[in-house]
Amino acid sequence: MTTHVHLKVNGQTRSLDLDPRVSVLDALRDHLGVMSVKKGCDHGQCGACTVLVDGQRVLSCLCLAASYDGAEIVTAEGLGTVDHLGDMQQAFLEHDGFQCGYCTPGQICSAVGMLGEYAAGMPSHVTPSHLIADVNAPFELSDEEIRERMSGNLCRCGAYVNIVAAIREVADSQVTQVVEPLPVPTTAGARR
Repeated sequence: MTTHVHLKVNGQTRSLDLDPRVSVLDALRDHLGVMSVKKGCDHGQCGACTVLVDGQRVLSCLCLAASYDGAEIVTAEGLGTVDHLGDMQQAFLEHDGFQCGYCTPGQICSAVGMLGEYAAGMPSHVTPSHLIADVNAPFELSDEEIRERMSGNLCRCGAYVNIVAAIREVADSQVTQVVEPLPVPTTAGARR
């Protein structure tokens, strides 16, 4: 039994007939030849398989491709080209944010997704509780925040200091460092 799946991968629409048990990771690597996505643990514990799905970072080894029919998937390959690297790719290169390079594609996709989460005002485990309690309070992306938000991506070589430096450079180059959360409707206008 197969299921027909349409995926937009790095800007190209692809159609596949897959066993419904095939993960997004295996669909990308084994069926589409996208080799920047790495299979590390195949259990969602290392982050090497991180990709962006509809703008959100996901562990592709844990996602069934059939569940993502119609989704837009961006891998590290889709964030830039050899001639024109994306901002995060360039920062990783300049800050030596890689050693062996195995985790780098997942680290880069996770960093891009993490900055999107931060820009959307999503708190992390280390965001001070008084800021979480006040949803209108802005908060700064500290190095501690970056480390916490990237903690699901492991680097066996220990390039963490350089990875944080690369992410910091990109975060600092963006328009604003302090995020203003979206306004929350008052109780009179709120729907439950």
